[in-house]
Amino acid sequence: MKSRGDLNTEQQNTQSLNIDSVSVEKVLQTINQEDQTVAQAVKKAIPEIESVVHLTTGSMREGGRVFYIGAGTSGRLGVLDASEIPPTYSAPEKWFIGIIAGGDRALRKSIEGAEDQPESAVKDLDPFGINDKDVVIGISCSGAAAYVVSALEYARKLGAKTVYLVTNPDPYKMAEVDIVIVVDTGPEIITGSTRMKAGTATKMVLNMISTATMVQLGKVYGNLMVDLMAVNEKLIDRGVRIIIQLTGLDRKDALERLKEAKMSVKKAVVMETKGIPLQETERLLEKVKGSLRQALV
Repeated sequence: MKSRGDLNTEQQNTQSLNIDSVSVEKVLQTINQEDQTVAQAVKKAIPEIESVVHLTTGSMREGGRVFYIGAGTSGRLGVLDASEIPPTYSAPEKWFIGIIAGGDRALRKSIEGAEDQPESAVKDLDPFGINDKDVVIGISCSGAAAYVVSALEYARKLGAKTVYLVTNPDPYKMAEVDIVIVVDTGPEIITGSTRMKAGTATKMVLNMISTATMVQLGKVYGNLMVDLMAVNEKLIDRGVRIIIQLTGLDRKDALERLKEAKMSVKKAVVMETKGIPLQETERLLEKVKGSLRQALV
């Protein structure tokens, strides 16, 4: 029988055995040195991450959704990544959905016992009507969250594609899924504190999945955030600069074009480059499924 004490994330890190007796500078250097190992651990998992991006991209193109579900730090990171997709890429809120054990209250206040309640996962997922177009990504650093395993099992029964993201090569609880992403981050600086290296790795992987998916769906042009909606001063300024860069307009005319496009950068660029009105621009973008590159051909 597996023991939680055997998990990599529960082992003592030999680099920090005396961390309570060294200077603050040394504490910070030790943390930083260990953090530098995280990117390499993520790199080893790129083949599996790529496979997941193919699943998520295919799901979106068929009208499906991507769910992140986790407990504690893992759940918070999933909610964070999902919540940033709509404002960054003008994507519908239903494309990426983050669910945390214990509900929204758990975002601010630790409800650690929630991860041990498998029945809650079914209750949390049930209102969404999970189907075979969806992808459910369960996140559990140690692989010990019964809540996450239950969510994956339930989603799989409903025909959804499933992904298990863990930071232990031999998770405490395994789940039958389509893809397992293992990022072996090893022992934490503070034994068992997976909000540290394991959490950093989780954030990196989720960023990679969502960003690569948005790129594949034509939400960027080059490396420019052309699908943003200019809804505040920062985004208006960024949008205007993008329009200037892609069209050659001066700042005043770029801002005017942005307003004519109802604050859509992508539409403003097409309107100016193609010399067509907003309605025709919208029809063109719909025809090319939102791809600015194809629209400008």
